[in-house]
Amino acid sequence: MSNKLIDIIDITKSYDENVILDKLNLYIRENEFLTLLGPSGCGKTTLLRILGGFETPDSGNIIFDGKNINSLPPNRRQLNTVFQKYALFSHMSIAENIAFGLRIKGKSKGYIRDKIHYALKLVNLEGYGGSFS
Repeated sequence: MSNKLIDIIDITKSYDENVILDKLNLYIRENEFLTLLGPSGCGKTTLLRILGGFETPDSGNIIFDGKNINSLPPNRRQLNTVFQKYALFSHMSIAENIAFGLRIKGKSKGYIRDKIHYALKLVNLEGYGGSFS
């Protein structure tokens, strides 16, 4: 069994009088795939914004890889956010969008090509990646 990569502990978030997240506890293990499902307004996006550092919880802690990241700004977190648009960067191909974060981390072209192929195969979109150089 893999270790906890993300541990969400007693996260509470309110907007005015509306409690959106009320002492939420959740953990995500390494190599685990998690989907958040629920009706509009139930807190899915709020939780993702807190994880990404775009919102601050009223209380609770976000532990990432054993470290509390509550006070880290978004650009210092080892997390990626894909907003609810059809493409992260509309001027890039699908392959280039997938490669973007890996390039920033200095991964080799071969490694990036393998990850692009894997990601597209995982979602049954092989052949739709476009060019990557």
